[in-house]
Amino acid sequence: MADSLYASESTVSYPLHISGITVNFNKPKTNIESAELRIGKLHSPITREAGNRSLQCKFSPPMVLSQGDTFSLHIQSTKWLGMKTKHRDITFNPDDVFRAYSASERREYTKIHGKINIVIDLSGSATTEAEQSVSSGQSLELRPTTSELFRECPRFRILVIGKTGVGKSSVINHAFGVENTISSHYKPGEVSIDHEFISPENDKFVLHDSKGFEPGDEDNLKIVEDFIDRRRNMPTPEHQLHAIWLCFEIPRAGGRLLETGTEDFLKLKSSGKLGNVPVIVVLTKYDMLIGRIERNLDESSANGLNDKAIKEVVKNKAEAELQNTCIGPLKQFAGPDIPYVTISTEADYKQTLVHLIEITESRVGRYSAPEAAVMTSIAQRVHPGLKIKASIEVGKKRYWKALGSCPMFQNRSMWDCLRVLHIDIVDVWNFRDPHKYLHSQEFRTMMMNIVDKIEVGPATNPTKTMAFGLSMVGTIAGIVSALAGPAAPIVVPIAIGAVLAVWAYDVYQISHAVLQRFMAYIIHLTLVLQTLYLVSESQELTRRAIKLAVKCYVDSPMSGEANTRIQDYDDQLTIVDRMDSDALDKIVEVMQFYSIDEAQMSKLREKPHVDLPDEPWS
Repeated sequence: MADSLYASESTVSYPLHISGITVNFNKPKTNIESAELRIGKLHSPITREAGNRSLQCKFSPPMVLSQGDTFSLHIQSTKWLGMKTKHRDITFNPDDVFRAYSASERREYTKIHGKINIVIDLSGSATTEAEQSVSSGQSLELRPTTSELFRECPRFRILVIGKTGVGKSSVINHAFGVENTISSHYKPGEVSIDHEFISPENDKFVLHDSKGFEPGDEDNLKIVEDFIDRRRNMPTPEHQLHAIWLCFEIPRAGGRLLETGTEDFLKLKSSGKLGNVPVIVVLTKYDMLIGRIERNLDESSANGLNDKAIKEVVKNKAEAELQNTCIGPLKQFAGPDIPYVTISTEADYKQTLVHLIEITESRVGRYSAPEAAVMTSIAQRVHPGLKIKASIEVGKKRYWKALGSCPMFQNRSMWDCLRVLHIDIVDVWNFRDPHKYLHSQEFRTMMMNIVDKIEVGPATNPTKTMAFGLSMVGTIAGIVSALAGPAAPIVVPIAIGAVLAVWAYDVYQISHAVLQRFMAYIIHLTLVLQTLYLVSESQELTRRAIKLAVKCYVDSPMSGEANTRIQDYDDQLTIVDRMDSDALDKIVEVMQFYSIDEAQMSKLREKPHVDLPDEPWS
């Protein structure tokens, strides 16, 4: 299974070509005035023949769809004798279109939007087969590693079980950086466990929901058992279930945690009848337990103690109560192998969500396909350290392990080589970026110029401390406080309109200079995205947010220190044969050194707030 992650070389070569489209409508009172297919900045109108309700168009030459393009269908229609005009945009996920091309013998992609049925005719690259191959048998087109990962396992699939009111929606919304995933779609009990919830704000996870095990409701246990059994017998990671969160609200002292149906479910899991799918018990509303204990704390327990010591007393009392009301009953029925996490989605307890994601990723990595473990890290939006870990896993599968001697890079420009490295890293971070700003030429140019222009910093202490994280907070705070408000544009130190660095046009060759630039690009891009994670807080990305993150990173000591580490390493290289393996190790070392761990998170969250409306790149 491990070798299957990115092994296929028979996949579609990018870009794809859209050769035609058919749009069928089943609304008799709707009159379509106009429609056009939009790919990136290119708009192509779609015509309708007289007397025909369907729209159909053949494109000659075909429209080109590349990885990272925006892709939508814009429709203008009227209702009720032309009295009301309606505009709508139906968006397509290019990754889904690429997967459809690979999987379908008919070479078409179908999308159903309400009562509108859309069929898109696909074709591969317009170049000939001879032009698409080399003597090694590999495609001439450089493919991002993530495109193959997403084809194998496009989403992290999770089942959340719990009664109404325990906080399932809140946990999902915060863990995956979305809004109203469950509650906005249906009322409790209206949708079956097989229904797939996919949020437009984060399409890298798919949610299945179960109402939990109410007293006297034996049917739901059977429904959940059958669902898990069907999913674990599916042949591909895409359709398998990757994790289960079993959610309970922490009861008051003396209250009962487990109902009979829940006890039976845990027995099934501990006996092995549910297979290897990881189950994590999620004990919600931990903040309410802490608040209750604080209110009932007697004066003698707090006498003479400072605030820090009092918090420790409260924490210890909370742990003792959890052992009595929750952990003891769980161990009785679940055994020692089912982990539990106490969580709260309140601002002061965000580290509990980080712990939940850490345990989930670890368990998925232990029991599921490697694709699923990487998708767990990609889908979540609370743990930047796991984003860096996933970037490393994706990177070392192909391009990072041979930066200094990569046969796939031969005879290509540095700009093209860095494109696939850029896409892989950006895809892993999975920001809310509907406009594809992070895939834009402007942002790529900015990153190229950072590699070219950034100053070397002072020598760094090899012992990791919190200093670099706190220095980043200070940099962000200083820049934010200097802004006069949303009307004041953020001017990045690396001009967007600057001429692209000369070396970007050079053809790839084996040299220390080329290797150093690859290493610098990977490390700087990763650390810029880590900074953007702090700035954006899971909100939809704007160019202002990206520019703020770049400015904060370049102005902070971290950027110069990272360059120093890369250059110090490059000076030590003497043997070409060792370049690749040593370079990979050095990239991992620097990225992990500057990754944000939980000890720094609480301070990083204290950064000042700044409005981030969109604004031009320059």
